[in-house]
Amino acid sequence: MIVTFRSKAAGEVIMLGEHARPLLELAGKMPEIAAGTRGVFTPEQLPEAIRRIEAAIGVEKEPRYDEDNPEEKEKAASHVGLKQRAFPLLDMLRKARAQDVNVTWES
Repeated sequence: MIVTFRSKAAGEVIMLGEHARPLLELAGKMPEIAAGTRGVFTPEQLPEAIRRIEAAIGVEKEPRYDEDNPEEKEKAASHVGLKQRAFPLLDMLRKARAQDVNVTWES
């Protein structure tokens, strides 16, 4: 499933559902809403959503890989952490907050 986030404040953000759903839950959307086909962050919800995602990023522990081990080096090269995964959506949420507009999503 593909999830598309839209806002008048930024261009579209497109994510795989398996990556979007955990971010929606981190942002405070209940699992049944996060798993739904569409939803919205209202301007009033944006500060809390941003705070929650930033807090999760702040406590994430990045895995450590042994770069001398070929298998570990390959894992390190393909690892995408929460900070990188969340950045496009977090950027959109921040821009929407600054312009006081909604962020919607649909799959």
